[in-house]
Amino acid sequence: MSTNETHLSPTVSNSAPTFDSFLHAQSEEAWADALRQLLPRVHEVDRNATEIWFHFFPLSLARALERAEDPDRLARDMQLQGRYRLHDQIDESHRFLYGHRFWPTVKAAVTEFADRFGQEATHGTLAEQISRVAREAAQRLGVDESLVLGITAVAFMTVRQVGLESFQRAAGKVTLSEQALRRTPDDVLRERARDDRQGLFSFLRTEDKRWTVTFDENDPEARFKLVHTQEIAWGAALDKRPWHLRDPRCVAGEGPIPVQCRSAACGTCWVGVLGGAEKLSEVGKLERRMMPRFGYIDTDDPRPLIRLSCQAKVYGAVSIVIPPWNGYFGKFVRDEANDEISS
Repeated sequence: MSTNETHLSPTVSNSAPTFDSFLHAQSEEAWADALRQLLPRVHEVDRNATEIWFHFFPLSLARALERAEDPDRLARDMQLQGRYRLHDQIDESHRFLYGHRFWPTVKAAVTEFADRFGQEATHGTLAEQISRVAREAAQRLGVDESLVLGITAVAFMTVRQVGLESFQRAAGKVTLSEQALRRTPDDVLRERARDDRQGLFSFLRTEDKRWTVTFDENDPEARFKLVHTQEIAWGAALDKRPWHLRDPRCVAGEGPIPVQCRSAACGTCWVGVLGGAEKLSEVGKLERRMMPRFGYIDTDDPRPLIRLSCQAKVYGAVSIVIPPWNGYFGKFVRDEANDEISS
């Protein structure tokens, strides 16, 4: 058996590899390496969104729940709240990607690829396989491959976490309004780059400037204003609409971002930054120390794409996305990894 064949399949030498077995054979490092290779080729409109999605649905958490004797008890131990299971949101977890509009075609292309996986000489790295399916989907859609590359990577990881059968059973719906579907990538990028006008004498204004935070680019009502240098979560609390009816993690009268403490101790208010990361304050010592403990991100980037909104101060209009869950699983995952190494 060749080196490639050994890499592709965890099955015995005489059996053809399946798509599921290929994906399960990929380590977290292999997925991270594939993402590093693919992201520069993803269209700018979805480059941040793709990276954010992989933080929202980390393989480390999925694997921990898969191996647990009692997943529900483990979820309680890790203080998981909200919709953390990808099984429950196969068609909508990626709604904040521009590529979501291409989901039915991408889903069909991945399903067909999986069906013929063991019948062809389907060798290659994870990144190469994702690129191949993205290319097929792009040709069917008549769009540039860069626009479907991110959503195809998301589809591959979705299959890995939910299984091919569940992936195929999902309806493959696009949950966007006609107005949202009419927007072009340039429209989205232009809106992300736009700052609020501050009036004729804005050059004289400093602390009283007000900025817009958009938390769902596909919903024109999903935005709120905050004051210059105010933290995102504190500004969100001024939005008194009943967001708790949409997300039970939200507190009535406290805005659209779930929050419990506003002191970086609970991790409830984490968000992804689709646009305007450079217009947020740099990560402070407390935020940098706590983020790996929650399991959300571990990076030296001064302005990463994953932030605690109670700590991130705003210096201009930004576009964020609110994850459907929160928890405290970083320490558990690290301890489990250390146990595997020591054993």
